[in-house]
Amino acid sequence: MSSFEMNDLKKIGLGLTGFGIFFTFLGVMLFFDKGLLAMGNILFLFGLALTIGPKPTLQFFMKPQNYKGTISFGVGFFFVIIGWPIIGMLLESYGFVVLFSGFWPTLAVFLQRIPLLGWVLQHPFFRSLMDRYRGKRVPV
Repeated sequence: MSSFEMNDLKKIGLGLTGFGIFFTFLGVMLFFDKGLLAMGNILFLFGLALTIGPKPTLQFFMKPQNYKGTISFGVGFFFVIIGWPIIGMLLESYGFVVLFSGFWPTLAVFLQRIPLLGWVLQHPFFRSLMDRYRGKRVPV
């Protein structure tokens, strides 16, 4: 079985991840509604676990170079749950950037292959930005 094969659990995981991002966005747009933000965080984490699997998810969050991002994301999630959504989202945003900074170059290549968006990203301004940050991790 290939690791890129799309089985039913991965499809459900991608759906949950998408709904998690949607609810988080909606929670921010509705003046940091803590219920929507908490639901978005839970759906995102469960979606990630279903998409790549529970063991790889734990391994990703427990890597020594990801500790700072994991702790920041976890503390931010806790602040959202207890009712301090702005502070929580700031901490979560920092943790998200630190955790997923290694994926930005892959994401940039993927976005450049989308028909209309790729054409916009081929503009020299965006291309120079992507070339400048390709392969670099965010310093922490």
